[in-house]
Amino acid sequence: MDQRIGKRTTRDRAGGRAGAVALLLAGGMLLTACSADGSSDGATADKRSGARPAQGATGGGQPDAAAPEKGRQSEESGDTSRPDLAAPDYLSTFALDVDTASYGYARSTLGDGRLPDPVNVRPEEFVNSFKQGYERPKGNGFSVTVDGARIGTGSGSGSGASDWSLLRVGLATKAAPPSSERPPASLTFVVDISGSMAGPGRLGLAKKSLNILTDELRDDDSVSLVTFSDEAETRLPMTRLQGNRNKIRDAVAGMEAAQSTNVEAGIRRGYEESVKGHRKGVNNRVVLLSDALANTGDTNADGILEKIESARREYGITLFGVGVGSDYGDAFMERLTNRGDGHTTYVGDEEQARKVFVDQLPAHIELRARDAKAQVAFDRRNVKQFRLIGYENRKVADEDFRDDSVDGGEVGPGHTVTALYAVRLREGASGEVAKATVRWLDPKTRKAYEESGSARTTTIDGRLWGGASQRLQVAAVAAYFADTLRGGDLPGTPALRELASRAGKLAEETEDGSVRKLATAIGQAEALRNGTEPEGGGDEGEGEIG
Repeated sequence: MDQRIGKRTTRDRAGGRAGAVALLLAGGMLLTACSADGSSDGATADKRSGARPAQGATGGGQPDAAAPEKGRQSEESGDTSRPDLAAPDYLSTFALDVDTASYGYARSTLGDGRLPDPVNVRPEEFVNSFKQGYERPKGNGFSVTVDGARIGTGSGSGSGASDWSLLRVGLATKAAPPSSERPPASLTFVVDISGSMAGPGRLGLAKKSLNILTDELRDDDSVSLVTFSDEAETRLPMTRLQGNRNKIRDAVAGMEAAQSTNVEAGIRRGYEESVKGHRKGVNNRVVLLSDALANTGDTNADGILEKIESARREYGITLFGVGVGSDYGDAFMERLTNRGDGHTTYVGDEEQARKVFVDQLPAHIELRARDAKAQVAFDRRNVKQFRLIGYENRKVADEDFRDDSVDGGEVGPGHTVTALYAVRLREGASGEVAKATVRWLDPKTRKAYEESGSARTTTIDGRLWGGASQRLQVAAVAAYFADTLRGGDLPGTPALRELASRAGKLAEETEDGSVRKLATAIGQAEALRNGTEPEGGGDEGEGEIG
């Protein structure tokens, strides 16, 4: 979340909202622990903190069904003599998220024979690592797809799912143009050369990544190189690629692991170099390659970004984080990039580096939308309860959805963003279930735009497993896997063995290697939980864009 001067965060609003909820509780009015905007669990107090609220009871989301019914009858009849019975909040609002590092790092950890730390598991990043096949918009905005299926039909549906459905909100940007047509890029690479980067798959992989990128960038692109350990050093000032590729490779080759990890020094020097080499009309971005294990200087993400606030605000320089290493400061890197108007991914091998810096390069250096937020409005006549899966660190106060001074997420070309909801319909429900709206600012003009889509009961009436679209099933497997790893209690969660089987079948049906890797990861997690030897090694490919 941004800390720009003049920008309000959700902290102040959430504090007031949490106080209001406390007063209601004191007055004997019972609200459930998991409200749609997260105000009752305090998540909005710091939506990008990396802190994860405790999982609520299955299906948490709304008060007892009787309360909204009575409240609605009172509204429709115009009878103001009866007290309002605390109408539930049927809105869910969050900043868009295109990060995928949580999934990549989880797969790497499982491949190393360890279960990931639950605090580093973010379901939205698992889901957003897979292709969803949404229709693309014709212009530079978003397409909105809303669909779903019933969880509790068919075999292997898990427990507690008899009256629950899965709702998918899919947002997509237009695919990137050919490399020759994209705007030039001005990239400042900030590379961690601390002692912890000496291990396998760290500094060596960072060097390979930069060499791959040097080959991929165009002649009219520019790069600068900053390294840091206990102090920061400029290895290469902003330099055009044309005629200088060997010079750039020589600077990369000279990087050697040194001492401690002063991320603050690296970020500050990186932004200084980016400002010096700033070019109008191009994509100006700082790219941090690190294991994010900061131990010297300011080790607080907010404090680090406050020191380069004017450069970010005045020049619009965004931050892209590339995580490496088997020991990786996932939460720290995520907070840095979220508050730096960027995103993060995780690179575990040369194949993945090539995917990020070649196949997905435009999505990582260009922007199609700034401060993008989504708001889903559920129809209280048909929806009894709902629950957003993940996005705890991205929640936004409902009233801030159209307040463009409140920070959202940044999205590039070719990205898709998926939000999954567990939804419990009322008996006899018929009609609209939910309307999803995405709002964003044009990166150049800062003009606001919106696009919406909706789903009806007939849209989500089919069965999930074996009946719904294959891509929806892949998203469901990824979400259930993530929720299991962090000890959640989503309705209808299949056992890991069942999830692995479903992922394997979907991999065959879709002929998608990334889904096969998902099946392998689930199998490894099951083996580790059962105390048996996991099958196969770790191949850290992730981050499918499309």
